[in-house]
Amino acid sequence: MPVYFDHAATTPLSAQALAALTRELSRCGNPSSLHGSGRRARRVVEDARETLAAAAGAHPSEVVFTSGGTEADNLAVKGLYWSRRDEDPRRRRIICSPVEHHAVLDTVEWLERHEGAEVCWLPVDGDGVVSVQDVRAAIEAGPGSVALVTVMWANNEVGSVQPVADIARLAHAYGIPVHSDAVQAFGALPLSFAGSGLDTMAISGHKIGGPVGVGALLVGRSVKLTPVLHGGGQERDIRSGTLDTPSIAAFAAAAEAAVASLPEESLRLARLREKLIAGVAAAVPEAVLRGTPDPDLAGLRLPGNAHFTFPGCEGDSLLFLLDLAGVESSTGSACTAGVPRPSHVLLAMGLTEEQARGAQRFSLGHTSTDSDVEALVAALPEAYARARKAGMAGHESTIRTAGTQDL
Repeated sequence: MPVYFDHAATTPLSAQALAALTRELSRCGNPSSLHGSGRRARRVVEDARETLAAAAGAHPSEVVFTSGGTEADNLAVKGLYWSRRDEDPRRRRIICSPVEHHAVLDTVEWLERHEGAEVCWLPVDGDGVVSVQDVRAAIEAGPGSVALVTVMWANNEVGSVQPVADIARLAHAYGIPVHSDAVQAFGALPLSFAGSGLDTMAISGHKIGGPVGVGALLVGRSVKLTPVLHGGGQERDIRSGTLDTPSIAAFAAAAEAAVASLPEESLRLARLREKLIAGVAAAVPEAVLRGTPDPDLAGLRLPGNAHFTFPGCEGDSLLFLLDLAGVESSTGSACTAGVPRPSHVLLAMGLTEEQARGAQRFSLGHTSTDSDVEALVAALPEAYARARKAGMAGHESTIRTAGTQDL
């Protein structure tokens, strides 16, 4: 069995989610139907809504089910922008961090190209963290022109946690709504939608032990969103479409289990993360940890995230060589049409393209163990030596030769 270090991409189903999913898959009923089967499905959905709301520190009416984090981010960013612009045509500025997941980043850029949005990109420090003072400066440059602010709760690549509550408090002093992509943070960090002061917040099922294809957008009860999807008017008229009862039930079960064990599991993973960081440093002294260090386990970094750059090698080369050794990791960067692209997150943090191309993310989850970390540390020196020997080869060459003895 391979050793799995890509929980940030997706994590295995939890036992609780699997039980809920299989139970509901054996039943029938559209939760919008009025007959008995439909009413039974509706009860399942509403029970799940209450469970999920409790797990996220929200009111049940604030939970809007979606197909996942990407849809939730699109609905929030587009919906807030359109609603705010329609109320006042001057509101065209979107204040956004440059280290967002592409679900937010690409949405903002689409609005800029097609809907007249003006984007104010916030600077980040060397750990990828936004300064509240920079947000203040961006707002004060023209408060009446700002449609929204969007800053993720925790970065999916380097794991750094953002000062989301402080940003929301600042923006609200000017009457400006704030969205946060909390897909990586939910179930990993103590989190409360109500306590954060956010207007919208995206979460996803398959990051916490639920199934792929279900998520939610938490929407404050007074927040106005223009819908992206139109149809039957489900989910407060904000998100139309037949609800996936089995996946919603499984998502809620996973969330309940994750939050119930969060203090103990977060501490376990953070300690395991620090063991991994120390092991990588000993195995490959040249490796550089990226993102906010958190040796005191103060919650400055996602508990399961360890992100490094390895100088002198292509991240894809190292990934494939580790994969051959039975260790599954991620470069954490986008690859479009077979052309390697350095991570936009690392570039925003000030790394050069060459430094950014040596990225490798090791992310831990509920199935991770000490023996997994030991296997990674044992496999890493040889994999790195061979990847470094291959050098900064092109992506196509990397794929073509990854399975040979030449690497």
